[in-house]
Order: sequence, then C-alpha cells, then structure tokens
Amino acid sequence: MNGPWIGTDQAADYLGIGRTKLYELTREGRIPARRLGKKWMYDREELAAWMQASRRLEDFFQTTSANIEVNPGLREPQRDAYLQAAAYFQRGGRKALIQIPVGCGKSGVAAILPFGIAKGRVLVVAPNLTIKEELYRAFDITNRQKCFWWQRGVLAPRDMTHGPYVCTLDTGNLSVCDKSHIVVTNIQQLGTNTDKWLPRFPTDFFDLIIVDEAHHSAAASWQRVFGRFPAAKVVNLTATPFRTDRQEIEGELVFRYPFKSASIKGYVKKLKASYAAPTELTFTMAGEEQTLSLEDVLEMKEETWFSRGVALSEPCNVSIVDNSLEKLEQLRQTGTKHQLIAVACSINHARQIRSLYRERGYETAIVHSSPDKQADEKANEEVMGDLYSGVLDCIVQVQMLGEGFDHPKLSVAAIFRPFRSLAPYIQFVGRILRVVVQNDPMHPDNYGHIVTHVGMNLDELLKQFKLFENDDQKFWEEVTAGKDPDPPAEVLEGDARMKLHEDMAVESEIVEQLFEEDFTTAEDADIQLDLEKKLESLGLDPRLAQQVVRQSRSDTLGPALVHAAQPFSKIPARQWNEARKRLDEEVRRTAKVLLNRVGLEPGGVEIPRRLKTEIGARNNFIAAVIMVNQAVARKVGGGRKRPEWSVEEFTAAMEELHGILNDLVRQIKKAQNA
Repeated sequence: MNGPWIGTDQAADYLGIGRTKLYELTREGRIPARRLGKKWMYDREELAAWMQASRRLEDFFQTTSANIEVNPGLREPQRDAYLQAAAYFQRGGRKALIQIPVGCGKSGVAAILPFGIAKGRVLVVAPNLTIKEELYRAFDITNRQKCFWWQRGVLAPRDMTHGPYVCTLDTGNLSVCDKSHIVVTNIQQLGTNTDKWLPRFPTDFFDLIIVDEAHHSAAASWQRVFGRFPAAKVVNLTATPFRTDRQEIEGELVFRYPFKSASIKGYVKKLKASYAAPTELTFTMAGEEQTLSLEDVLEMKEETWFSRGVALSEPCNVSIVDNSLEKLEQLRQTGTKHQLIAVACSINHARQIRSLYRERGYETAIVHSSPDKQADEKANEEVMGDLYSGVLDCIVQVQMLGEGFDHPKLSVAAIFRPFRSLAPYIQFVGRILRVVVQNDPMHPDNYGHIVTHVGMNLDELLKQFKLFENDDQKFWEEVTAGKDPDPPAEVLEGDARMKLHEDMAVESEIVEQLFEEDFTTAEDADIQLDLEKKLESLGLDPRLAQQVVRQSRSDTLGPALVHAAQPFSKIPARQWNEARKRLDEEVRRTAKVLLNRVGLEPGGVEIPRRLKTEIGARNNFIAAVIMVNQAVARKVGGGRKRPEWSVEEFTAAMEELHGILNDLVRQIKKAQNA
C-alpha cells in the first residue's frame, strides 16, 4: 500500500459504513487492508478505487465527482449549458433543447451532461457515422489523447479506473451494453433497423438520451427510439435549432449560446458576407433581351425564376469565382493555406464551377451524392483526402458535406445556389466556422468570408438569421412551425423533365462593387467586459476589447459598398483542358437527356439492336453517347480529331448540343414509330 494510512474508525467514516460491516468485509477480503499487529490499516487511495469498483452502474453518474462548475478547461457555453440542463431536470423537466454554434464544443457538452443528471445508463445518438466516431473518441477513457474527460480535467485519473465505459452497437452485443455506462450509436443503426436492436433493450435500459444534431429528431426513426424508452430524460443538442422541413423540435429551450458571443470569444471565425452587385446585368428570356440596373436587380431578386437564372448563368458565376478567390488570397497572406468550399445547384452546375476555378489556376474537385453511391464514395474519399492534405485549393459540393465535417482551413464559402430556407444556408456556412487557432479572436487566421451574388436573394436569409440571433420569438415560431410553399405545378403533376438549358440566361454583367456586411448581429454589453477580462489575464491591454467589439458591430450600420475584385487571369493550357473535359461531360449529359426524352433506359438495348441505328454499342447509353459525338463531329472541327481543336471550337460544340439533342430525339422517335 502507498498511503496515507488510516485506521478503522477513519476508514469506516470514509466509506460511510459502520465498524462492524467494515470488519466483516475486511475479513472476507472484499476490502483491501493490511494487518499491523492487532489493528487493520487501510490505504485511502485503495479504498477510493474499491468504492469506485463496487458502485452500482445505475449510481455511477450520481456518485462520481466531476469537475465542471469551476473547471478552466471547459468553455463558457459548455459549462453554462450543463448548469442550465441540470437545473431544468432538477425541476422535473423531461426534454431539454440546447443550441450551440458549430465549433463551440457540442461533443464536450454531451460528455459532461450525464454527471449528476443520469441515474443509469446513457444513450448517445448521432445522425451519421462521422459524428458517432467523434463522440466515441470523446468518451473513450483508454484514448487519453482524445478523451474529453482526460483532456479537460473533468475526471481525475483515479475516478476513471472503473469507468465510465463506452461501447457502440457495432463493437459488441447486449451483454457489452449491459456492462457499459454509455452506448453511442448512429440513428441508422438503432432507429432504422428496428428489428435488430430496439426490441432487445428493456424499456428502462437508459435513463438519459442525448441527441446530437437534434434538428433531425422529428423524423420517424428518431421517434421510434424515444418511444422505446418513454421514461428516459432527453437532451437535444443542435447548432441549427430548426429543421429544413420546419417541423418543430421537441423540448424546452434551456440554453442558447449566441453566435456573436462565440465569434467575439474566438470559438468560431468572424465572418463577413459579400455580394457581387452588378451595375448592369443583361439577360435573355423567351428570345427577348433585357438590361437591368442594380436597382432593378435588387427588385427582381425575390423572384424564384430570376434568382435561379442568376445562379446558373456563367457571367454571374464568374463574378462569384473572382471575388471568392480575392478573399482567399487575402487570407493566405498570413502564410496559412486557407481553402475554399463552394455549393452548386446540381452535379452539372458543379462541373461548370469546378472548371472556372481550374481555369484560373486553382486545384478544384467535386464531392456529390448520386444514385451510383459505391462509385461516389470511393471518388469522394479521394477528394477529401486531397482536401485534408492541402492538395486542393477549392472543393465544390452538391448535397454532401453536412454535420460532423470538420476542416478548419476551409475559410471561404462561395454560394452558387439560392437557398430557400434558413437551415441549409446556416448549415453550409457552418462548414467555414471552425477556427484555425483556438481561443484567439484577433488572430488573422480566424476570419472567414461568404461570397455570393446579390441576385440570388441570400441577403434575406442573413437578415432572418440576425432576427433569430436577436431572439425574435415570432421568428422562432415561424421557422419551427411554418410551412414551405408548394412545389411548382409541373413537379406535383409529374410533368417536369430533364433539359439542357435554363429558360433565363445572363449574357453579361458589369460588377464594380460588392455589398459587404458582418455575418453576426449586435451584441450584448457584457461581451466587451468578458473580453477585457481575458485580455487582462493574458497581460494585454484590456482597452483592445472595445476596438474588437466596435469592429464586430459594423453590421448595425448595414451593408457597405467596396470595390469588387479584378478578374483573375485564365491560364490558356488549363482553359483548353477544361473546355475539352466540359464537352465530354456535356456529351454524356446530353445522352442522358436524350434517353429521358424518348423514354428509354440507359441499360436497355433498343437503340443498338431494335432501332437499326447501325451503332456498335452494348446498351442505349453508350449508343446515345456515340450518336451525340458523331453529330458534334459533323458540325464542328472540320473533320479534325478533338486533340487538335481550339477552345473556341469546344465552345462552339457546346452551343450546338441543344440543336443536336432535338434532331436525335426526332430521329429515334421516328425509328420507334416505324
């Protein structure tokens, strides 16, 4: 034994049992002790370990001493969220909602919530595998480099000798869950495959359920989980406190940490939103050409057809590309290789945007999800590897990178699509929120930019976000219980079909200026005081806090006008490579649209075998690609092979595809009717 040594009276008091019971357990060898003469002597540390090991699992989180309230290793939102949740459940509450911005430590909140709140096992449910793995590492006491309790000093090493133990449903069975204090799973494993796990758990198996990214929790699979454990307390954690479909999230909002507070204190990047504002914009629609002034654009941007036309038109995309690259280069002056993330309307749109960045010398790749999931996953993994390693400058996503994606060097968000509701807009912006340098609000690497076009009406979503940040109760009710407009009639009636070109096309625009405004809202007065205390503790002049807060409040003055970026040079060799690649991609896309128009499946054999087109191909899709390529060759290139074409010839070929499509549709339909 190591000491300090204590006698029987002290040991009995320390354990909270009588001397008779102590003697009985000691003689049976169940309590560690040493006989010295006629007396038993005890080692306090060994008694503490014995107490830890002998406690009932159901009592673990009630009797384990956790350092939370005065722990300097915890962030303010983590500590305050815990205290508010604990008080809520002490008052008899059952379902709590906690809202904390991305990057402020939701995993840490989940790690400390059980202590003093859970009276039994804890179930932690994540929306996907990425977040599940992150949470498991935070709870794994054998991983001292990642375990939150080790890293933040929440538990003393001796208190982790016999727990808390964590398991996942894919690394054990029910017997392992029975011996674990915390079970971490993703909703697909627990709530979707209901026959495998849910029925096997007794209804009182868990006392506390913690849901990460709770804006998913109104879905049926999550409700099945809650229904299986009706008596369990529930904590919903979210960075986005409303769903994209606007279903209401269950639970009483017990704590919300303002985005602005997180920005001021250096938990997340300070963001600025920039909008390309054209002095003049010329577009055609239904064969008619119109030229708009900036005032006209600002008036038209609320029209859905107009904002979508702006999003898909190359001149507007070029304005976003040039200005987003300007912001990227400004950030890179620190020596850090900041990176850019863009969001597109579709895979084809993403390819166009990728080419615009590549032509200007920036390595860019696409991540997306399509019906061929297996092929996509492999391609996406390669792209993400290049992003993390710094090979890529830019990444373009289409409905891909959601919760759990964590890459601090993404610092510019380029938006090429009009978001129709606040939740997906905020979720995408969240991809650039994580700071490069922790807890340093003035570090030059902890700034980010959102760049888009004023014609997409996204400034209205920023206004909505600021209403929410200001705790506008009416707005809260609208975004959680409101109703989105119905889809267009052609979608509801099933008449929508694939097409090559949009009805509206921007022919040109002149962009000499940007609207710029801070992403965050006006702040509470105590933020400056908190920042002054932090600066003073670091030996810095506390008066700097006033300057930081004043700069952060520039949004109260409304958007400012600044000069737009000068056009970035297009490298001829890259422009030629991208033009050739885009034609190949558009030919394949045209082939898909062709089959869609004539009602044929890509894997069918009607074209090569039955329609007598005399094309050697094994299926309709390959046959359609050959037919489109043959038609292109007849119209462009003068009989030369494509490697000999110029950029202008590739561009001319792209412009011919619409007419080629119509000709081939007529040709195949004629053969079908013969």
